[in-house]
Amino acid sequence: MQRKINLLLVLFSLIGGAVGFAAGEIMLRQWLGEMPRLLLMGLYFGVLALSVGLFCLLAEMISPKLNGASWKLRYLGLSWKLLVPATLALLFVVGLALQLLYQINPGGVKQVKDIVLMIDNSGSMSETDPDNGRFEAAKTLISQMESDKQVAVITFDDHPELLQPFTPLDSEAAKNEVYSKIDGIVTTSGLTNFDAVLREAMEQIKGKQDPKRGTVAILLSDGFSDADTSGILSEYANEQIAVNTVGLSLVDPSGTDLLRHIAQQTGGMYYDVPDSGGLNLAFQQIYDTIDERTLVTERTGMMEHSTYLAIFRVAALLLIGIALGVSLGLVFDNRHLALSFGFGGAVSGLLAGLLLEWGLDGSTVGDTFVRFGAMLILSGVLTLFSWIIPIKENTPRKTRGRRDAGGGTNSVEGFGQRARDSRSKGF
Repeated sequence: MQRKINLLLVLFSLIGGAVGFAAGEIMLRQWLGEMPRLLLMGLYFGVLALSVGLFCLLAEMISPKLNGASWKLRYLGLSWKLLVPATLALLFVVGLALQLLYQINPGGVKQVKDIVLMIDNSGSMSETDPDNGRFEAAKTLISQMESDKQVAVITFDDHPELLQPFTPLDSEAAKNEVYSKIDGIVTTSGLTNFDAVLREAMEQIKGKQDPKRGTVAILLSDGFSDADTSGILSEYANEQIAVNTVGLSLVDPSGTDLLRHIAQQTGGMYYDVPDSGGLNLAFQQIYDTIDERTLVTERTGMMEHSTYLAIFRVAALLLIGIALGVSLGLVFDNRHLALSFGFGGAVSGLLAGLLLEWGLDGSTVGDTFVRFGAMLILSGVLTLFSWIIPIKENTPRKTRGRRDAGGGTNSVEGFGQRARDSRSKGF
């Protein structure tokens, strides 16, 4: 048992981590929101492990300092066969399982899957939004929703009008049907009643077929409502349904204060938009804060500041680090190396998890660099632990077969070993 280190393997492991990170970023940009997050995180960490394993294998082929020359002569072929199942397959399963657990909200909080849009259609909108930009912004928002989402659309003045009950957006045909109903809206001349539309939205929420699906609401208006909303807002708060409000071209401070109050009472956010040109951005910001989360992206929504999920993310990366270290040991068929790299993986995973938890803030460039640093830590630190925890070279296995009458062993491996010994002595 010796403490030793292969600096070439450390370097190649970092290169593999960088390659895996690049592949992961491509997957995030292409498939986040399109592919189920379980599969996406499984692929993310599986490809990372495959890249690290491949480059570490190449490093030991060039300079077999950890496993010894006997490994290169006898077991290199086996290492190539073990590469994909020990890295890609193993980390795919681990990443998928941990992402599944990460998506579960603690304390019975429902994961948001449904969005209800409440759009002001009173007479004043003819002046503040003469081109009906609010309806185009609503269509743009719906076009970006994932296939597992449902949407309901309600317009209102003095009275609410249910334009579209909750409907799955699982196809383009379903989205086109909602678009056609929005295109048919005609602006009315009525006043504004927030209480009535909030009650109509709550009726639709309570009438959903699957009550386990969480809901978020978006209320857009340009004015002030005299109706008392205190009763219905307490119901939204009790049901943990956030109402995000958007004030369009508001000039009356009382309207701004009311919309801000509605958002604060329900755990939502208020967005002030000077003209309809800014509605797309406001809607996008609201949608981005829905509590969709992965292990490597910023956590948003009602669980954004959850201590439980913060601890879980760090613990999940620690387990992924252990799995990555063990996978490298499996590739080299060396249990001593698996133990050493496993301990190193725990440390590297812990550091990577802390960096992700403290560093991710939702900015595109900043989060990319945070993930890059985390993946380098995850792939590089564990390779240093062969110098900390002693390992043993991967030497031929010894067996305890039964001795025959001639003093030999009747095991197949013993026979193969005697044949190799005979050849080495020139027989």
